[in-house]
Amino acid sequence: MLTVVAFAPALRNGFVSWDDDKNFLANPHYRGLGPEQLDWMWSTFHLGHYVPLSWMSLGLDYVVWGMNPFGYHLTNVLLHALNAVAVYFLARRLLHLGAADQRGRDHLTLPAAFAALLFAVHPLRVESVAWVTERRDLLSLLFALSSVLAYLRACDRDDDQRRAYWASLILYVCALLSKATVMSLPAVLLVLNVYPLRRLGGRAGWTSASARQVYLEVMPFALAAAAIAALSIVALREPDQLSPGLKVAVSAYGLAFYVWKTVAPFGLSPLYEMPAQVNPSSGAFIASYVAVAVITIVALLMRRRWPGAAVAWFTFVLISLPMLGAVQNGRHITADRYTYHSAVALAMLGAGALLFVTRILARPVVPMTLAAALLAALGSLTLPQIGVWSDSTTLWTRVLDVDENSAVGHTEWARLLLEQNKIDDGIAHSERAIALDPELAEAHNDLGVGLARQGRLAEATDEYRRALALKPSFDEPQNNLGVVEAQQGNVDSAIVYYRRALETNPDNADAQVNWGNALVRLNRPDEAIPHYQEAIRIRPDHAEAHHNWGVALARQDKLAEAIEQFRQALAINPGHTESKDYLERATLLLRSRGPD
Repeated sequence: MLTVVAFAPALRNGFVSWDDDKNFLANPHYRGLGPEQLDWMWSTFHLGHYVPLSWMSLGLDYVVWGMNPFGYHLTNVLLHALNAVAVYFLARRLLHLGAADQRGRDHLTLPAAFAALLFAVHPLRVESVAWVTERRDLLSLLFALSSVLAYLRACDRDDDQRRAYWASLILYVCALLSKATVMSLPAVLLVLNVYPLRRLGGRAGWTSASARQVYLEVMPFALAAAAIAALSIVALREPDQLSPGLKVAVSAYGLAFYVWKTVAPFGLSPLYEMPAQVNPSSGAFIASYVAVAVITIVALLMRRRWPGAAVAWFTFVLISLPMLGAVQNGRHITADRYTYHSAVALAMLGAGALLFVTRILARPVVPMTLAAALLAALGSLTLPQIGVWSDSTTLWTRVLDVDENSAVGHTEWARLLLEQNKIDDGIAHSERAIALDPELAEAHNDLGVGLARQGRLAEATDEYRRALALKPSFDEPQNNLGVVEAQQGNVDSAIVYYRRALETNPDNADAQVNWGNALVRLNRPDEAIPHYQEAIRIRPDHAEAHHNWGVALARQDKLAEAIEQFRQALAINPGHTESKDYLERATLLLRSRGPD
């Protein structure tokens, strides 16, 4: 209940122009749970991920809520609340297993609740919960936590050991099919078998019969993880990778960054952009090496006295490994969402620390009060962070507030300005992005859009071609080149570019609309209408598609049908002046013909 209350403001958020647009607004394939949608969900590597179960949950959202973002955010918040409950039960179980005697097993409720809320209300959780695209984080962690709980049950109970073991394995496969970042869980299970289960190492040994039994238990988990890891590398399709030495530097920086932001969650941003040049000898990276090395050495030295703390650190590292840059995916060096799974280990450390302090103090009310104050402070930081994700404007404003030299931030801000018809400001941000990163294809494309709006078609064409040279699979410049050709009267040439854009990305609704417009200009409105219909199938909120469909119908003297399309356009965009004008004219013309 506290988790739901803390994240309730997210229910007011919408979709944002960072992957939400590609995943939901311009993606008709996930909408529903019919055979066609399920086939796509289980075969797609959309945006470099294989997450069929996450897509199924989103397809169910569409069945219930349509394109209303409220329902998607509600599901995210509820899944996060379930994860908080799972963390609570896991904390109780691990604290119980780690206690040396019955006295140490009493009074575990409040420390476990502290762990659950320390995980749940921390502002680092906001990105995974308030961003609909990250449904995969929430679902994969729920399955992963359930898998660990079932595994612990299998290790503890004789009567249903086999059933609990197979339930654990099935739940783990579900976690992998929700997001592959849980691939390091088999290693975590081995660590838990060392402590607190004490089935490996120490008196149990590493090569005894009982130890070999543990390895056999974990082997199916490892095989499932390896299969999904291989599939994920295929799905990634990210050609530009750092050298091994730079990857080590980025990984150390990431670990230190996540620990620091857990302790001091200030200055959080939706995007921590990878520097154009990674300098592993700079101060930030050297500090990261030192911090990670010191924490690791301390954990090793104290592993006998405080085994729980050592296990928490090494588990944190293991869970973080898939997100630390071994395989670079995207333009970020770190991301708040990459703490969603690993934060559970630090939450367990918090629970153990609280339990330890309450035991040695005569009046446990003091540490409990301090724990409650800490949770309240974290919640107060979470609230404004949720607002960052409310819409695209607040999101990209925050990115540039934290890092004014973010090339991606300037590019996305330029796109928002161009949508508001603030051409000069949009061009300025695109030029700033190119100055920061000359190889950012999206910035060149957006600069071309701004130049074309100013009538500088030759310069716009050059920018579109630069974008394509940098990113040949980029469909937007192809579509925009078609627009330039159409503006110059080369309609047949424009259609060639629209066709190329759709060959690259069949879900480019704008290219469908532009192709339809070109056919109308060629006086072939009957051929144009299927393109408008396809555009609306892809993006039901495409006002331009409805408007131009109405124009095509009016050209065929189908005024009643045209009027309906103009009304649809105005329902989506009440400020669409052209649709208002066409609606009035078509209505007057239809009335002038009389009741027949």
